[in-house]
Amino acid sequence: MPSSATSPGLLWETMAREAQAESVLWDAALRPAAERDETLVFSPLGAERFALGLESIYEGYLLHYGRARLFAPADRDTAVLLGDYLYAHGLVRIARLGEVEVVADLAQLLSLCAQLRAEQRAGDGAAWGATVALLGAADGRLEAARAALRDGGDPGPLLRLAEAESTPGLVSRSLSLHADRVD
Repeated sequence: MPSSATSPGLLWETMAREAQAESVLWDAALRPAAERDETLVFSPLGAERFALGLESIYEGYLLHYGRARLFAPADRDTAVLLGDYLYAHGLVRIARLGEVEVVADLAQLLSLCAQLRAEQRAGDGAAWGATVALLGAADGRLEAARAALRDGGDPGPLLRLAEAESTPGLVSRSLSLHADRVD
């Protein structure tokens, strides 16, 4: 769970405030505070310093492929543009931390998930879980597990990696929350 410096409330407030400042379209798409779902999905699996960037990227993913928690754009075109903004904003935020391997992991995650979605295949939750749990590991385990999903449709290696690197129960919680949000 994020520390007080990146508490869930502050995380969502920061994401909303920055989007509002960036564009009147993003401001108009922001849900009223009482209608927001401020549940952290995958960031609890990773290091606290990545939480805001990860949840920004994931919110962008939900705008593309599911039901977002913080935003409710008026139309599909706005949803895609806002999703792209949040992808980029989250990646920039993480890139500022100076960990190139982490940015590369996230780029590979987004590429793999886009492929899975285009091919209407399952496994994106496992890819998210393992990637977040092993961000920046650079030991080859993540790539081999991604290949099992990408080339053979097997999310098992990714799930086992995520579970091995996480607190018991967190992966299943994240996957359940994810399943409730994606189409």
